[in-house]
Amino acid sequence: MLDNWDCILFDADDTLFHFNAYAGLQRLFAGYDVQFTDQDYADYQAINKPLRVDYQNGTISALQLQTQRFNHWSETLSVAPEILNSGFLSAMGEICTPLPGAVSLMNRLHGRVKMGIITNGFTALVISEQVGVPKPDAKIFDYALKQMGNPDRQRVLMVGDTPESDILGGMNAGLKTCWLDHGTRPLPAHIHPTWQVKSLSELETLLAG
Repeated sequence: MLDNWDCILFDADDTLFHFNAYAGLQRLFAGYDVQFTDQDYADYQAINKPLRVDYQNGTISALQLQTQRFNHWSETLSVAPEILNSGFLSAMGEICTPLPGAVSLMNRLHGRVKMGIITNGFTALVISEQVGVPKPDAKIFDYALKQMGNPDRQRVLMVGDTPESDILGGMNAGLKTCWLDHGTRPLPAHIHPTWQVKSLSELETLLAG
């Protein structure tokens, strides 16, 4: 089945890598002598999650998301929210780990297909912040495929764990899609991935078939 693909695109967070936001925030605030608690994290997520939905829907910018989620801590610590956000991204980069099966899958695909990462995270790779729109907007996929030589879209696979951005975005761009189902949420009725797997090892087996 690998012969069917010229390019495979991946989401990053919880598709190839595990990013522990709580640990990243603890690491960030330890630098300011703050013991970041479970309640602090709950309060942060109460602000961050709606902002991420607004960003995905295109109603706020990446900069607005990055700064507004740290406004409270900016006032508390008298540190600019941009500085807190930059420190958080650095901390996340230091603690992220590959998901089980990711290294084996990358080794299997290396040299056989072009690979790319499209993430609604912030600056690195093909990134919604740089393109100006987040997934599921087809423009970010258009941009990524242009960088990869405009392959035939019937020979491009998008792999991700979030139906509303990764899978719907791939569908909007005319790509085949594979949903990495972690078993934590149902698939929305209007989103139809081409394939569905429970792990990256299962995806490797599917692609090798």
